[in-house]
Amino acid sequence: MKKDFTKLFIENQLCFPLYAASRLSTKIYAPLLNELDITYPQYLVLMVLWEYSEQTVNEIGSRLLLESNTLTPLLKRLEQKKLISRKRSDADERIVLISLTKKAVDLRDKAVLIPDKIVSSFSDSTVSASEIKAFQKTLLKLIGAMNKKLSPLD
Repeated sequence: MKKDFTKLFIENQLCFPLYAASRLSTKIYAPLLNELDITYPQYLVLMVLWEYSEQTVNEIGSRLLLESNTLTPLLKRLEQKKLISRKRSDADERIVLISLTKKAVDLRDKAVLIPDKIVSSFSDSTVSASEIKAFQKTLLKLIGAMNKKLSPLD
């Protein structure tokens, strides 16, 4: 019996278009974020803080699906740029609280323009803004399902 290897073709993979789209979208973000002197991962942390204000390291990690060993150096760089402050909780000194500085709050006024620029750069004659929004909704569902599968059982 002959084996069907078409499942291994790159165009039949779910992982490849996700990987390629992620890389390409990060490249589109780069010049916009360079103007703010931040990287894409730093932008993600700032977006969490702009939305939720003061957060613990664990809360940020949970929202961004990042482990603390990935997040800690990122937070240190944001602190060096004077965009966040880190302090130990008075209630439990094992907990580190992250909050925005005035500089980061001011940066939000420039960053608020980025999402519309990104959506317009993705849209062309073959992909509409509504298709992009539907795709985002599907991706969020997929992320939720994958995260459930990968999370340890409670």
